[in-house]
Amino acid sequence: MTRRPMTVSALDALGRVRLSRSFFLREFLYSEVAALHGIPNIPDDPDLAVMVGRRLCEDLLEPLQATFGKVVVRSAYRSCAVNGFCNDQQRAGKAGYSCASNEANYAGHIRDRRDAQGFAGATACIVIPWFADRFAAGADWRAQTGGRRLAGADWRAQTGGRRLAGAGLVGA
Repeated sequence: MTRRPMTVSALDALGRVRLSRSFFLREFLYSEVAALHGIPNIPDDPDLAVMVGRRLCEDLLEPLQATFGKVVVRSAYRSCAVNGFCNDQQRAGKAGYSCASNEANYAGHIRDRRDAQGFAGATACIVIPWFADRFAAGADWRAQTGGRRLAGADWRAQTGGRRLAGAGLVGA
């Protein structure tokens, strides 16, 4: 296992890891919560974070981008510290914080931890500007795709139905 970066140069190198043709790890590490509250958002297990991040990008985000154009990552990786803080704020009723418990986010937003069943995974909340513009104008997303499948393979056939990656489409 690659160790958690402890220097600026090591973190810079981690951020430069290419996850797919269009995505680097750096864009998945940014967090408004982490930035505002000074909480490091750095994977404890970079190898696992990179492995599942590559699957997310190659299997889901790249096909979406090929179909709809630019994909903007809004929320992706969260460290246990960032997610736990965010969940505490949410449970305290503070506006703007929407994080499930750490355990519920393992193999999701907390992609450097396996879930209770031992599965690895990654989640990203994204915006597709092309779609966001049409949605804001009242368009139905199903009409925008013509019913065609977005990814080349059915992920359920590849994984026995286990979730490998998820993306939430959200407005800007």
